[in-house]
Amino acid sequence: MKKAIDVTRNDLSSIRSGRATPALVENIVIMAYGGSQKLRVLEMATITTMDAKTIVIAPYDVSTLADIEKGIQIASTGLTPVVDRDIIRITIPPLSAERRGEYIKLAKVKLEAGKVMVRQVRAEAMKEFKKLVSEDEQKHGERLVQELTDEMIAELDSMGVHKEAELLQI
Repeated sequence: MKKAIDVTRNDLSSIRSGRATPALVENIVIMAYGGSQKLRVLEMATITTMDAKTIVIAPYDVSTLADIEKGIQIASTGLTPVVDRDIIRITIPPLSAERRGEYIKLAKVKLEAGKVMVRQVRAEAMKEFKKLVSEDEQKHGERLVQELTDEMIAELDSMGVHKEAELLQI
């Protein structure tokens, strides 16, 4: 269930909120070194934020600068990289009200997917209890698993409230 929470947290962090965060670009896959290797930006460069609106990417190998720029452009993130000597700067444009609404809907879809993953783990645990333990132990185990499931769902709901507030903030 913790893995489902972590996957959902990573999915939510990739949703742009009008603020510059390394998570917006770190998992973009880049065809580096003439297309011979697929690497994530995180593996190829240091990603920092200068301020609330600017991401700075400093490649470990300057020869990959053009590959990173091209990869970010074709990743359909809506971000425009600008090469400035040995670094790439990305200025995050403000979100329109319509775009904020789309991102809130996307966040809700990702949260629901996380809840489905948690429920699948619960169902598998319940199935294991039926196979392995007596009926009394099974009821106790199922109650504990349900309590854990409720905690995880509450954590996902909390993440959703936080992300929605972040998206609505101007």
